[in-house]
Amino acid sequence: MPRSYKTTEVFLKGDPRYNSKLASKIINKLMLQGKKSTAQRAFYEALDIVLKKVENVDPVDVFTKAIENIKPRVEVRSKRVGGATYQVPKEVNKRRQQSLAIRWLIDATRAKRGKPIGKRLSEELFDAYNNQGAAVTKKDNVHKMAEANSAYSHFAW
Repeated sequence: MPRSYKTTEVFLKGDPRYNSKLASKIINKLMLQGKKSTAQRAFYEALDIVLKKVENVDPVDVFTKAIENIKPRVEVRSKRVGGATYQVPKEVNKRRQQSLAIRWLIDATRAKRGKPIGKRLSEELFDAYNNQGAAVTKKDNVHKMAEANSAYSHFAW
């Protein structure tokens, strides 16, 4: 990373329908080969399907709560001490929490097969909104790993 690195966060615009930067990040992560309109169509289709299941809720609140439920609080990082490598639990900063949550959501969506991406994403968003599903399981596994290695937390400096 160059010394004069500046974040591209300031250039990110909200999505066309909800004017949400979080939705824009999800769409950008969902996009393959520069096909943004296809990614937007899949994301909005997924939200429409989820909103039919969850009534009287703002659509922005649905995917925001889903991402909040996926965000990890701690993670393990490898730390070499002497000749051994330890898995040291560390807190995760806000930006990394969000990027991990989005990545896990999209990865869990892509892991499912046999349905269009919009339906798979809607199922995963609905599951994450209800605090279940593959992405939330991934978060739980990371938390369990961090808890199991809490004995090495004194190596975190």
